[in-house]
Amino acid sequence: MLQGFKDFIMRGNVVDLAVAVVIGGAFTAIVTAFSDNLINPLIAALGGSDVSGLGFHVISGNPATFLDFGAVITAAINFLMIAAVVYFVIVMPMNKMKELQERRRGIEKEEEAPAPTDVELLTEIRDLLQKS
Repeated sequence: MLQGFKDFIMRGNVVDLAVAVVIGGAFTAIVTAFSDNLINPLIAALGGSDVSGLGFHVISGNPATFLDFGAVITAAINFLMIAAVVYFVIVMPMNKMKELQERRRGIEKEEEAPAPTDVELLTEIRDLLQKS
């Protein structure tokens, strides 16, 4: 039972996914701080003198009806930043490592070419004797 669980955990996809989730979660705090403190004020400045940001009120004077385009733009920027970091910090190196392992396995398989059988050796000897 434990061997099956160990095999499942040691599969490359599960380990990749676990690392991506942990790093993505940790990096989210950095991206959120960057967005809240740098991106949001810039987007809000594009919205004009209204301090509520880039958007408008569907019903004037009712803050619950504010359509906040700045928040949507910020969420998209957050997603792109997190996806880029996960790709360049986790996915690319893992792919490179897998590629190197596959090359190493390919070289080992070439070196471990099966020895010729007795019949193949005898056939080769016969062919050589017939030529001479």
